[in-house]
Amino acid sequence: MKELVRYLLENMYLDFQGEISLETVRQFLRNDDTREARQLLQKLIEDKGVDEMLLTLADCLKENLRTGISDEVVRDQLQLYSES
Repeated sequence: MKELVRYLLENMYLDFQGEISLETVRQFLRNDDTREARQLLQKLIEDKGVDEMLLTLADCLKENLRTGISDEVVRDQLQLYSES
């Protein structure tokens, strides 16, 4: 059973439901004047969209499936992405 659980966790993938565009992200961040929000938006503009962010975020969050994905974990991963 342990091997099966390990295999399933290692081969699970995370995806996001629905469409999200750069404009949608701008709307979510429009009232957020923090350095984090500005840095993320700048990174997305440089990347010409959100596709790379979503792929990177899903890949990084996969590591947290065993311990849990919280608001803080997602925020930390977005911050790491925007700083890369």
